[in-house]
Amino acid sequence: MNKKILLPLTLGLCAAFFSACGDDNGANPSETPASSASVEVPVSSADATPVATAGAPATPTLDADGYATMWVRSDEGLTALPNNDSVPVADRSAFTYYGAELTGLEQFHYGRFEARMKMVSIPGSVSSMFLYYDDSWQKEDFPWNEIDIEVLGNNAGKWQSNLITRHPDSETGKKTNNTTSEAKHLLGFNATEDFHLYAMIWTPEYISWEIDSVEVRRDYVGEKKGQVEFMTEQQSLRFNLWASKSIAWVGKFTGGELANGPVAQYIDYVRVYKYDEATKTFAMDWQDDFDGNELNSDRWATGNWEMEHVTLDPNNVVVENGYCRLEMTRIPN
Repeated sequence: MNKKILLPLTLGLCAAFFSACGDDNGANPSETPASSASVEVPVSSADATPVATAGAPATPTLDADGYATMWVRSDEGLTALPNNDSVPVADRSAFTYYGAELTGLEQFHYGRFEARMKMVSIPGSVSSMFLYYDDSWQKEDFPWNEIDIEVLGNNAGKWQSNLITRHPDSETGKKTNNTTSEAKHLLGFNATEDFHLYAMIWTPEYISWEIDSVEVRRDYVGEKKGQVEFMTEQQSLRFNLWASKSIAWVGKFTGGELANGPVAQYIDYVRVYKYDEATKTFAMDWQDDFDGNELNSDRWATGNWEMEHVTLDPNNVVVENGYCRLEMTRIPN
């Protein structure tokens, strides 16, 4: 895989961008990582039908205009959790708030990306795993490519899948807006209480999302927005935890949940699979179990830019006891 030098992101990026998760007191979780045996994963249910995804279509359904329509698993029967309530505080401005980002250095063009994580959900927070074309933030002459998994701060039982694309500005200087396709889903569990497997699958034919190996959404080439076929740029794998200013999206951030210490997203392991276009299969490329007490500097870097209510702090990415921990913290001004 190629590697790329990362540039800082600009101030105040829109809410559809990053995520993370964790424990108030930073206590070590008691989960045991899965093994790293080499496996092959079928690209679609046409090749094999995994348990719990039987019936998932191998080809897209077409609408009346001939466009492919994305398949989204129904949330019917899944546990629905109540929304989080913001903690009233009178002194939010008395503190400076910090988030965290784990930024992959390798550049990918297609693949399967898995992480076993315990997430964060406090009002205002975004806890994420995503793929991102590193020059997207520059806009103007650069396209935007991004694939998201985001656990939302207004409800510990909901998450958002999303594609973000953007054509470069026209030669006349006319600006082009981002195209998004947000879909909110029930998890059926509280994402902050235990570890679960989150996955994004990116191929030339489709992009899909899985929770605990159950396919939840699949977007195909040929859909009206044309986002799958526009994912042409190499992307890096990232994780982050931050606080958004969009109350309608993730709830009102007050910082009150940080009064007793940090909240944290735990990453148990990350797995990356290569995609073979000829056989339409995935074979595992590498797994990071976060052993030792520091990041693999050949694989990962950390973010240090501003994300709405927080500044990303490299010190808030902690490798300890077989986990990578992304923290959200506050300090008095």
